[in-house]
Amino acid sequence: MTIPARQNEAIRHAVIDTIARERASLRLVLDRFAPLIAGVVFLAAWEIFVRWRGIPPYVLPAPSVIFQSLWTNAGGLMRALGNTALVTLSAFSLATISGIALGILIALFRTMEKIVWPYAVALQVTPIIAIAPLVIIWVGLSRVWLALLILSWLVAFFPMLSATVVGIKSVDRGLQNVFTLYRATRWQRLLRLQLPAALPFILSGARVSSGLSVIGAVVAEFVAGSGTSTGLAWTIVQSSTMLDVPRMFAALFLLAGFGVVLWHAMNRLSSILLGHWHESELKDEA
Repeated sequence: MTIPARQNEAIRHAVIDTIARERASLRLVLDRFAPLIAGVVFLAAWEIFVRWRGIPPYVLPAPSVIFQSLWTNAGGLMRALGNTALVTLSAFSLATISGIALGILIALFRTMEKIVWPYAVALQVTPIIAIAPLVIIWVGLSRVWLALLILSWLVAFFPMLSATVVGIKSVDRGLQNVFTLYRATRWQRLLRLQLPAALPFILSGARVSSGLSVIGAVVAEFVAGSGTSTGLAWTIVQSSTMLDVPRMFAALFLLAGFGVVLWHAMNRLSSILLGHWHESELKDEA
């Protein structure tokens, strides 16, 4: 190969490498910002449609009107968000602790499974809105926050329980036999084999439970009503009675944003705990 031919070949490879790097960079940007770009396009289309059709704000406000309401009512909305977040996070924490603890007992003791499991399923399939008034009456209107906590916990509890039981029961039989061969105790088997193996299932249940705890808190606030609850759900009820639809949408945006943040936090926790060893979190090789 002559020198000019070698130079042309080197230039061609350099151009190909440059194009490949640019494509990789563009793909990375799209992967990171695609949701943001889609959201901006959706809001822009919404704004254009409302203005073009002349839809009044009390029917469908434009995004600009919603953000203006969010800014104007920021103080009250942030306080309401704080109250809803406190109930949600408290209920989610209780659901995680109680679901894992009871799930371990059910998975290890068949008698416990026969006793508890039917009632846990019955509690799960019972609509929360049907038992909410009873819970509020039992705890008293002076302690509505406790009713909100209990109702939110009831909604978030079963996914944690189910995920824990399934995870512990799904441990590889070969590893179980190895622990039996070395005469491991029940608690050694639990701490060193079953819980680590069940961790992906538990974290998957936590992602579901985190979203359901938000739903439970909102439903409980709707049922409580009468101004006794001061979260975002009651803000939505107040706004609807006053036909303040922009404020309703602002509260909805905050509620949805809080749920998304909580879900991403659980995803991040899952990546931290599973990212180095479990197939669900391992990155594809380039």
